[in-house]
Amino acid sequence: MGANDSFTGKRVLVTGADTGIGRGVAKEFAAAGAAVAVHYPLGPEGAQETVAAIRAAGGQAEAFHADFNDLAQVRALAAAATAYLGGLDVLVNNAGITLNKPFEQTTVEHFDFLFNVNIRAMFFLTQALVPALSADGGGAVVNLASIHAFAGMTEHTVYAATKGAIVAFTRVAAIELAQKGVRVNAIAPGWILTEGHLKTLLDFDEARDSRTVPVGFIGRPHDIGQVAMFLASDAARYINGVTLVVDGGQTAVMPASGDFRAPRLEAWGRGWVPGL
Repeated sequence: MGANDSFTGKRVLVTGADTGIGRGVAKEFAAAGAAVAVHYPLGPEGAQETVAAIRAAGGQAEAFHADFNDLAQVRALAAAATAYLGGLDVLVNNAGITLNKPFEQTTVEHFDFLFNVNIRAMFFLTQALVPALSADGGGAVVNLASIHAFAGMTEHTVYAATKGAIVAFTRVAAIELAQKGVRVNAIAPGWILTEGHLKTLLDFDEARDSRTVPVGFIGRPHDIGQVAMFLASDAARYINGVTLVVDGGQTAVMPASGDFRAPRLEAWGRGWVPGL
């Protein structure tokens, strides 16, 4: 991103910034000089920790609550955050919930809850913030999708569907809002190690599991924060409607190709290609 003051004077709202990727994104923008509105969906403790860390490092931040199942609260968040910040330059739509459930056991309640939080709230929060984002020369929106939009994992039908919807929403919103000077892009993270993983995974071994990622390590929220800042910056002024996969090469590997680190023992082309 260059100099640490590249976002000095900028105003940023990060949803779901009380933990995980959202917290990492909020801290990166604050470290780069932005004033940050930190959204949280449940209890305030995580958001307060995010705000405290930003302020301890000399940054400016405040926490804002909104239940993303309630559109009235979503719209109230838009008003409260822009009032605190005095406008808005960057919206990072990060808030989302993961659910794994076999397809045949997925209920209407599961479906509605995930679609409400993961895509409906994003849609209408962005809509409410268009006037603020389009003022002062235009701003940027960065949506958090997932590699689940591009590759399948069992028991994630609803979650993957919401993330696919985010990719499509990003593409179309980008061409509409470009007319108002607002760019819209998305990030599709792969495995990013967060508190949620450490609480949920039953057999996690970082040294072992890192070998499943071609770059040789599991990403951190900081990595997504850096990409979000790039997409929101003038350096990305010609990037619009794109979903950037940030997964250390996970989706580059063919599922049935075996260990990508092992040499290939097959001799395809022998007898046909000269020199084999």
